[in-house]
Amino acid sequence: MTFVNSIFTWFMKKRMHQIELFVKYPHDVQDEVFRNLISAARSTEWGKKHNYNGIFNHEQFKRNVPIQTYDSLKPYIERMMKGEQNILWNTEINWFAKSSGTTNDRSKFIPVSSESLEDCHFKGGKDLLSMYCNNRPDSMIFTGKSLAMGGSHQVNQVNENILYGDLSAVLIKNLPIWAEFYRTPDLSITLMENYEEKIEKMARATINVNVTSISGVPTWTVVLAKRILEITGKSNLLEVWPNLELYIHGAVKFSPYREQFRQLIPSSDMYYLETYNASEGFFGIQDQANSEEMLLMLDYGIYYEFVPMENIEQENPETVELSEVEIGKNYAIIISTNGGLWRYMIGDTIMFTSLDPYRIQITGRTKHFINAFGEELIIDNAERALTRACAETGASITDYTACPIYFGDNESGGHEWIIEFDTMPANLEAFTDILDNTLRELNSDYDAKRFKNMALKRPLIHQAPQGTFYNWLRDKGKLGGQHKVPRLANERKYVEDILGSMKSMNRVTSL
Repeated sequence: MTFVNSIFTWFMKKRMHQIELFVKYPHDVQDEVFRNLISAARSTEWGKKHNYNGIFNHEQFKRNVPIQTYDSLKPYIERMMKGEQNILWNTEINWFAKSSGTTNDRSKFIPVSSESLEDCHFKGGKDLLSMYCNNRPDSMIFTGKSLAMGGSHQVNQVNENILYGDLSAVLIKNLPIWAEFYRTPDLSITLMENYEEKIEKMARATINVNVTSISGVPTWTVVLAKRILEITGKSNLLEVWPNLELYIHGAVKFSPYREQFRQLIPSSDMYYLETYNASEGFFGIQDQANSEEMLLMLDYGIYYEFVPMENIEQENPETVELSEVEIGKNYAIIISTNGGLWRYMIGDTIMFTSLDPYRIQITGRTKHFINAFGEELIIDNAERALTRACAETGASITDYTACPIYFGDNESGGHEWIIEFDTMPANLEAFTDILDNTLRELNSDYDAKRFKNMALKRPLIHQAPQGTFYNWLRDKGKLGGQHKVPRLANERKYVEDILGSMKSMNRVTSL
């Protein structure tokens, strides 16, 4: 296995030359992606409708094609799911990635072409290993297996030729044979529907496997890890898997989970690598150790545009190209892809931390923020404030959500938080003050509204017992990797729903 590991790590490092090319010539690479996408789709129904034959530059593209959402593309996707081809993309599409829904639909179905599989998702998987092997040349990752959390839905067949499932299920079903050899557990477990049963079976199936890497959403990885330690009686994961060296994570910000992982994997040599991967495409990879930035991947068949968040409420907001973005500004991402998504707003917001090369941080969602009083609180603010509050009070967090408290009779508004602690803070009142003060440092709008409690009063924090959010997701039928607790909301329905379930069991503590 050591010889095989050497071969694989050498092969992975060879890709670094191509990565260096798009880092050096980002705008040329994006221009080429744009031309290839337009050329490929000229003969499609969408391309004919929007006169792709007359599109030769970015400005013509913007004029011909309005910004799209899932709801606007849905009629085309529904026809594709019935087997019609050459609608949004020029090659045959037989797979659809099912993801969490929109306001109008419980689920979205994102078309997955062979190009988006090979040139985007699989390329992203190979690139993250290439960067890892490049950063850690003594890695022995290929001497063992990768534990992949996987999706919670089986692959479903719409008709003879059309199938759908969670993105992870679609990817796993299309993996080459050699890749399947290096992953664990068996597909029959990885793609199980029942997440509670799945966690139990995954734990028992992998405790005697030589696991060298883990990939998955932090929340569910912690649940699995704790169950493994319960079964084995071990105190940490290195006693179960002594060769564990890499954890690949994404979907939610990692900083609130960092302390839990330090306890689960007590090693300074453990490598944490963040990815930005969604059903719509693979967008970013953490290319530097000990960093919270990700390199924006520019040669995956995705053409990027960005909407400054101050323009997001406009009917068809003006976008900027990659060459026009600024550091420290919040943008919504617009993508055109080799899966047939055109000027598609995916709903995520990012901030550029570097322009040479282009590195980003995910700051939140276009709809997941609190702006009830003009405070414009985004998830990035919340995560940073929680991280500091945890560090200074010895706490660690499993999950949280927050919403506005609207003005009452002679009372200011505020923010109401439900936080489930894995480790309680030494002093919950001090935790609240640190959270509040850090938000004031990070967000001038929040700070202005907090002045003398005139618009916003001190945050109200409810301490939720362990298991609260897990049980709430389970009761909603939303256990699984793609389902996440809504972090921030401009409405109160999530907080009131969770508080209601807590109060019915007389389990709520507030500060």
